[in-house]
Amino acid sequence: MLSKKSKYAIKALLALAKDTTEEPVRIGDLARQEQIPAKFLEAILLSLRNAGLLQSRKGKGGGYLLARDPKQITVGQVVRLFDGPLAPVPCASQTGYVACEDCEDEATCGVRLAMKDVRDATARILDHTSIAALVRRQQRAG
Repeated sequence: MLSKKSKYAIKALLALAKDTTEEPVRIGDLARQEQIPAKFLEAILLSLRNAGLLQSRKGKGGGYLLARDPKQITVGQVVRLFDGPLAPVPCASQTGYVACEDCEDEATCGVRLAMKDVRDATARILDHTSIAALVRRQQRAG
């Protein structure tokens, strides 16, 4: 399940990608616009900045801007940043692999094989969906 942090991070990135002013957006403005609690959003934006997805400016006229082209930011990057590995079980994860203690043969384990398929399908979608692509989808839907 997608956490609120990931959901709000994606919403904030979408809002910043749609902003055509090329000026930093203040946390308070973004929080009101996207209906995200400001303190929660502040922590999310800091994590996105620390991950190199956002840049910030301090002082009057300060706020947050995208640090990369929205075509280069994927939903998969954001979800992994806040929620960790995409696999539903650790033995199917590529980035957070942990063997199961109760598994006799990992190569033939039905649970692992099914969950690896879930992980692969999820990664294929999230890693090939950019913030720019989502903005375009929103515009077409609206």
